[in-house]
Parts: sequence; structure tokens; C-alpha cells
Amino acid sequence: MNPENLKAGFKAREEVLGKENVEKFIENTNEFNQPFHELAMEYCWGDIWNRPGLDRRTRSLVNLGILTALNYQNELSIHLSGAIRNGCTKEEIQEVLLQCSIYCGVPAAGTSIATANAFFQELEKEQQRGD
Repeated sequence: MNPENLKAGFKAREEVLGKENVEKFIENTNEFNQPFHELAMEYCWGDIWNRPGLDRRTRSLVNLGILTALNYQNELSIHLSGAIRNGCTKEEIQEVLLQCSIYCGVPAAGTSIATANAFFQELEKEQQRGD
């Protein structure tokens, strides 16, 4: 375990997904899942999300494509907010999902489009309320 990567992982995750996501992650950590949580935080967030080869905006778009291909809708909905936070536009996200319809299949992309549509509708409601 590299404590510096773990610390960098918490920082990156908070910057990408928000403080509330990290707080929920910590709150849901227990004796059984702690080793997995530490692994994900250290390597996924501490190492990969902090590599210099791609900016976070690009990493977010790549993630959306991968999560669509694997049909991981829960993770997709989490990473949609991260993509927006990282500067991706609604149009860019739409294009990634359209690209996925060809290379991942229409059913997988269609499900992701429905997830993204619900996400954007909620985001627009929040913006109208001033949240």
C-alpha cells in the first residue's frame, strides 16, 4: 500500500466525482470491503486518474464509452457527473454514446442514452432551482 497514492486517490476522486461521493464511499467502507476500496482508491484514482498522458476530461469520455460497453449503468450515472465536472459537454457525451451504438451495440448504447437523458433532465431541474 502506497499512502501517497491513496491520498492522491481520495483527492482525485473528490475533484472528479465530488465531496459527497467520497463521503458516501467512506461511509460505506467496512471490514469486508475495505481492502477492495483501498485497491480502487490507490490504483484507479491515485495512479491512473493522475497519470499525465490524458487530461481528466478525456479520461471521463473514455470512461463513459467503457461503462456503456460493459453496461455498468450505476457507474455510468456516477461518471456522468464527473464528466460534466471535468468540462465535457452534453453534446460530447451524446457523441460518445452514439459512437458506442455502433461499436458496443444499440441495446447497450440505448440503455446508456436513457441513463444520460435522466441525468441531464435532473441536472436541468437542479439548475432551474439554483442548486
